[in-house]
Formats: sequence, C-alpha cells, structure tokens
Amino acid sequence: MYIDYISKDGSAASETIDPRGNSNPTGTGSDFSMSLLILIATIMNADGVTMKSELDLVKRMLVRTYGEVKAKQMLLMLRELIKQKHDVISVCRQIRLRMAYSQRLELLHVLFRISRADGNISPEEMQLLNTIGVHIGITTPDFMSLRAMFVHSPDSDFTILDVATTASEEEVKKAYRKMAMRFHPDKLQGLGEDEKKAAEEKFVRVQKAYENIKRRKGWK
Repeated sequence: MYIDYISKDGSAASETIDPRGNSNPTGTGSDFSMSLLILIATIMNADGVTMKSELDLVKRMLVRTYGEVKAKQMLLMLRELIKQKHDVISVCRQIRLRMAYSQRLELLHVLFRISRADGNISPEEMQLLNTIGVHIGITTPDFMSLRAMFVHSPDSDFTILDVATTASEEEVKKAYRKMAMRFHPDKLQGLGEDEKKAAEEKFVRVQKAYENIKRRKGWK
C-alpha cells in the first residue's frame, strides 16, 4: 500500500506500508486518503463488528474525493485489510515521522467520524483512537478537542477551545482565534479541495463552540 504525505521539510513524498509496519520509500505522491486505509480497517474492527453505517460513510468519503472508479478499488482493498491483523503502532510511528501535523490531525478527525458513524463511539473504539492519537503525535489538548466534537458533555464547548469553564472573555476569544487558525482548511497543506471541504467540519464546530460559550456567559 502506498502512503503519501507532506514531509516535515514541506516536500511531497510517499512510501509503501504493509500491515506489519514495514516500509519502503518510493518517491513522490499526493494521495492523502490512502494513508487512512490501514487505520480505517483497524478502527472498523475495534469493537469486533463492522457496521454497514461505517462502510457507507467511508464509501461516501472516498467517492466524494476520488470518484466512483477509484473509490471502488479502494473499498476492495479496505475489505481485504479488514480481514487482516495490523501492527497499528508501527504504522502510526511511520505516519508520525513522515506526515505534517495538520495532516495527522485531519486523519484522526476522519477516524473519529468513522467511529461515530453508527451514532456511538464504543469504549474499544475510543481506546484505539487514543492509542492512534498518541502514536501519531497528537497533543493531549488537540485530542481532547477532537473528542469533545464527537462526545458531548456539559463542558464540550470549553474543551473544544481548550479553555477552563472559568476563563475570561478575553481568554476565550484568544483561544478561539488560535483554534480557528489551526483548524482553518487553508492551513492544511497537501490536502485536495474535497479533503479541505471535509476539514471544514472542525472549523465550523470551533465557531459553534465559541458562539455557545458567548451565549452561556451572556457575552455580546
């Protein structure tokens, strides 16, 4: 399987990754979503049941990004990967070394979306998401922010912005600006236009969290 990425120095590159975690550098490329397939397969197997809702979500994502023909090929590959065991930690470590942080963050966001495709993220799926987040190098605040977008709690909006519930208006505003800049689709180097559109979901959720906090606090 080919995994394409933007390296830390900003150049495009790709390599072959197999389910055991072995790799072989191969040159250049630009196919971001291929890097998801092993992790998607692992997430779909996390609770021991592959849900039709999960497959449908993945199919829609691939068709939107690559078109019917290529999506069909990728789905066939995914179905084979679902049947296999994967050294997910080794794969994550390779991704961490070779992908820009913004791409790794978007990758984890997509995995959260797939996990909640059936309306609920199981404990097994959450544990695996946490493991993936750690090993691809996602910071704890960023992981908790993504988690809060999918797992609701009374303080979810504050967690999304990474601020305390007692934060001042200025602190919340500063956090919002920082998070909005981080999650803005234009900041995601190496992603295609369709992938940037998918990334807008995070950006919109950050905006919503900010508006919710302002209403809750009575700020204008």
